[in-house]
Amino acid sequence: MSRFGPLPWGRLRQVSAIVWSAAGSLAAWGWLLLCQGFFWRTDVRLPPSRDPGTWPSVCVVVPARDEAAVLPASLPSLLAQDYPGRAEVFLVDDGSTDGTGELARELADRHGGLPLTVDSPGEPPAGWTGKLWAVRHGVGLARARDPEYLLLTDADIAHAPDGLRRLVAAARTGGFDVVSQMARLRVESLGERLVVPAFVYFFAQLYPFRRIGREGTRTAAAAGGCVLLRAEAAGRARIPDAIRQAVIDDVALARAVKRSGGRVWLGLADRVDSVRPYPRLRDLWRMVARSAYAQLRHSPVLLAGTVAGLTLVYLVPPVAVAAGAVAGDGAATVLGAAAWLMMAGTYVPMLRYYRQPLWLAPLLPFTAFLYLLMTVDSAVRHHRGRGAAWKGRTYARPDAVPEEG
Repeated sequence: MSRFGPLPWGRLRQVSAIVWSAAGSLAAWGWLLLCQGFFWRTDVRLPPSRDPGTWPSVCVVVPARDEAAVLPASLPSLLAQDYPGRAEVFLVDDGSTDGTGELARELADRHGGLPLTVDSPGEPPAGWTGKLWAVRHGVGLARARDPEYLLLTDADIAHAPDGLRRLVAAARTGGFDVVSQMARLRVESLGERLVVPAFVYFFAQLYPFRRIGREGTRTAAAAGGCVLLRAEAAGRARIPDAIRQAVIDDVALARAVKRSGGRVWLGLADRVDSVRPYPRLRDLWRMVARSAYAQLRHSPVLLAGTVAGLTLVYLVPPVAVAAGAVAGDGAATVLGAAAWLMMAGTYVPMLRYYRQPLWLAPLLPFTAFLYLLMTVDSAVRHHRGRGAAWKGRTYARPDAVPEEG
């Protein structure tokens, strides 16, 4: 047979498994680069907008549980919103033990600004997860004011003075029922540098921002720290009652609105920042493990597929480079290096967005391995009977067996 002819089957079988794996990883990265909504780009920001002739009324709902440590850096930014229309803030103190409600009132007295109401919802009934019972209470208070929009934001989020104005203008101009911005998380400790930019990168890979805002697509997601929601759309989608058992409540909210015929937009924020620190890796681990298995619909099959996918896409490239170098397998080395280079290249825009050094890009396989372990840990927690948790309160699964001790 000619040296340029088809490769004999015997030689095909001699090609090492690591070469096939590296080729599969490279093919996967080619598809992700070109066919997954350009998820790696970070230029999806608030769309162009114009000021409405009449500014609609807005009620801001802030669920808060034991947030005294972050409120001084976040709540004044909400109270200081430069909004031309009528706006009011409702902070729902959900059983705090650190004086969250009292501190919120003190901050309002000290800083002034938008009117603030602080109220408590009482203990949640069975069937409500996470912070959604607090959100329901806040939305109920807000509806008495008959606002056109609701801004759902977390107690650790600081907003620029014109943040509310820009959200409303974007929603009105684009005809969106949901306009959400992914707040810029804090990145100071080593753990935050490794995990936080990757967290947003992986989120965008699952929910490409460009697809979310495009009409006719099924992709829907929001970022819970900053969600402007049209009140009429919330009523039509039965928010939050329809998602009361959701662990990943922001994504569930966006899906419910889109299923009911609403339009959703999500992008990265320029001046919406989380002030919550995650100084230790275990803090970040807990944040991811809380919802990772819920993202997989608590399915062992999806978990196995996710582990296999993460291994092929993120772990095979560096392993192929190392194994190829040791075994003198040039094909494995080249294919693995190409996939690794493509992976690192797609991560660079997110590192720049977070103002992080680019030498972190080649470390993405290590971070992906951490996320793989976090996802497995999330599944283990679930099958041990632990349900969703929010600020120290755990909501057991209906079928869970109580732990002893």
